Amino acid sequence: QVQLVESGGGLVQAGGSLRLSCAASGRTFYAMGWFRQAPGKEREFVARIDWSVGRTYYTDSVKGRFTISRDNAKNTVYLQMNSLKPEDTAVYYCATATYYSNRYIDRATYDYWGQGTQVTVSS
Repeated sequence: QVQLVESGGGLVQAGGSLRLSCAASGRTFYAMGWFRQAPGKEREFVARIDWSVGRTYYTDSVKGRFTISRDNAKNTVYLQMNSLKPEDTAVYYCATATYYSNRYIDRATYDYWGQGTQVTVSS
């Protein structure tokens, strides 16, 4: 089992920044990722970091604006979100993948999920 606790969501104006955090405890894992789900839409991949090597992946719409990072000592992953747009509004979820998979955008790759944190970007 992995327990995930997210924090850092909120309301921000377009062009602003937020940093999400997700603290993990329990068993070890290969990677942590961030997904988001907007009202009426499917949950979609945002970013991922492979824990031991630090390799990162992003969906195209956030490249250059979002940065995923980790603090190994705290077992915590961060998502720094800059230049936020109204279309970034969603509930953001962190998740862990126990094993390697090259299907890193696929929700089925991830075994444990956080409770979600709301990010709202006003225009």
